[in-house]
Amino acid sequence: MSHGVVLGPQSGPSATVAQEAGYRRFELMPRCSLTARTARIFIATVAMGTFAVAAVFSLLGFWPILPFAGLEIALLTWAVRASLRKGQERETILITADSITVQCYSVRGGHSSVFPRHWARVRLHAPLAALHPSRLVIESRGRACEMGGFLTESERRSLAVRLQQLVGNVNESPALR
Repeated sequence: MSHGVVLGPQSGPSATVAQEAGYRRFELMPRCSLTARTARIFIATVAMGTFAVAAVFSLLGFWPILPFAGLEIALLTWAVRASLRKGQERETILITADSITVQCYSVRGGHSSVFPRHWARVRLHAPLAALHPSRLVIESRGRACEMGGFLTESERRSLAVRLQQLVGNVNESPALR
């Protein structure tokens, strides 16, 4: 399974673009190399080391270390599970001759936004602060939909360029090539 933004064969293993007659589809997903199995192995390895050190100190009379070791492993487990959930996010952008559909899927559910292609505009908003990411947005008739928040800056810029080529400016609809 590939992860990342799918822009075509030149972008490497991280993107998938369906180029069939009459539409283009972009599948976006975060890069997530951690699987459920490797997460369990990671947590078990860290837990064994942590509890081994805590056991040595508790045998020396420093027993209050044990609850803190348990708390540390519980917080690590929570963080790894949050990372795994975030890795399941998906976004699909479907561009047809008449419309642009953005579908967002996460563990909490999904939502979809549809924009008329002729009146839509793709914009890459500059970051508000130096270390913040840019925002990729499709806008039309006062509505907007942000996408690709989990992409790297270069992936977001590449996607913006490709989407601008396919969508065009307001009042124009270039051919889907």
